[in-house]
Amino acid sequence: MDNKQFESNQNEIENTKQYEDNPNEISNDSLNKENYETTMDNSEQSECQNVADHEVVSCGKNEEISTDGNGEAGAANEEFSNNNRWSNTDTDESDRIEEPSSTNAKNERRMDMRKEKRPVWRSVVGSILAGVIGSAATLTVLPYTNYFELQNEGASIQKEAIEQTTDTASSASTVNAQPVSATTSNSIADIVEQSSQAIVGVANYSNQQSNPFAQQSSQEVTTATGTGFVYKVSGNEVYIATNNHVIEGASKIEVSLYNGDVVTAELVGTDALTDIAVLKITGSYDITALPFGDSSSLRAGDEVIAIGNPLGLDLSRTVTQGIISAVDRTITASTSAGEWDMDVIQTDAAINAGNSGGPLLNSSGQVIGINSMKISEEGVEGLGFAIPSEQVLTIIEQLEKTGNIERPYLGVSLASLREVPPYYLQNVNTANVSEGALVTSVDENSAAGKAGLAMYDIIVSVNGEKVSDTDSLRKLLYTEHKVGDTVRIEFYHEGQLKSVNVTLTSNQVN
Repeated sequence: MDNKQFESNQNEIENTKQYEDNPNEISNDSLNKENYETTMDNSEQSECQNVADHEVVSCGKNEEISTDGNGEAGAANEEFSNNNRWSNTDTDESDRIEEPSSTNAKNERRMDMRKEKRPVWRSVVGSILAGVIGSAATLTVLPYTNYFELQNEGASIQKEAIEQTTDTASSASTVNAQPVSATTSNSIADIVEQSSQAIVGVANYSNQQSNPFAQQSSQEVTTATGTGFVYKVSGNEVYIATNNHVIEGASKIEVSLYNGDVVTAELVGTDALTDIAVLKITGSYDITALPFGDSSSLRAGDEVIAIGNPLGLDLSRTVTQGIISAVDRTITASTSAGEWDMDVIQTDAAINAGNSGGPLLNSSGQVIGINSMKISEEGVEGLGFAIPSEQVLTIIEQLEKTGNIERPYLGVSLASLREVPPYYLQNVNTANVSEGALVTSVDENSAAGKAGLAMYDIIVSVNGEKVSDTDSLRKLLYTEHKVGDTVRIEFYHEGQLKSVNVTLTSNQVN
């Protein structure tokens, strides 16, 4: 053995002795099974040394030193790649063996690095002990907590969330085409559905002469049909509103209900001037009365719905839609009590024969009028009229109580002066008057008779307001005055203007 090899072996022995002097600092090769890599410093990056079994071998630039689990060199148990070309036989002594001083310095650096690392077995044992102690503490504390309940609740919530997500994804992935229908509380379909059961058909039966040679000289026949609606249910009594002209002159009135039942109705009361009548049927009926709305708040353009029986009961409960065309219209109507200026609502909702007496509903399903008339002329469309609910409520309340409307009574029969044929004016002095209300007869027991009014007198004013005809006089008395009022009447008697005070009485017979 030459001197270089001897010095190398001597250094290895010293290193081994130094390992034994520090057993706690340097790990035993059989216990630590440690893998480490050492990168050469910048000054020595050109070569590295692998020490194993007391041999030093130079390798390529920037190679790393590795050891296996037994602390032996990687050259003994690991095959290097082709790039790490080295050979114990192809290099000479000077290439394989370095100076002792250099070898000692490198060995010292390796020992310092090993001192800095803690033994792996201590880390492993410490981790195991910490895990055992932590598990024991957890198992001891858990029974005294609500951990498992919370876990179960969390699992349930997670399951519900998954189900909801699945349902949402399923519904989102499928598109179903469905009929479009309004679902809001004020949709037309909802209004019609909620109101239809309260709509009734009204049939007017009158006695008519049939075969004069038959034993029965007359029989009841249907002379008119129209519409009505239930506005009040009190126990077994069901009250129905309709038009006067639908039931006027009837010997019998029948009402057809939503379920097909036909019931004979009682006439509670009627008023020809306002064209309103009240009927009543008795029995147990599952009908909800229609509510009234405020007609005074209507505006032109508001949506409305008309429900009725146009052209007879075969087309019962027909629905038409429109708007309020105008409010506060005044239409002169011919009634059995004379001409009357009616305050009405104008609408373009279709109103035909048979719709009379039916309700005009607002967008909330409330009755804001009773359909009463239309202008039917060639080339005219969409001109229908309804009696405002504000007026209807006042009339039906009084009809329920008395059967008729109490109005001021003057006690005279009248005719419009300009409508009287000249032949009948031969006994009337009209030299100083051209218009007014002509008195054609006087009730001697009335207030007018007692005040001195006589036949052929011409009334020209009431409390200073001009009277141009009978309609204007009636309207002044009925709308601006009430029973018990004292009014000053001016009139022409035999060509001379006179005036008297008259206390108005009731038109109802006690």
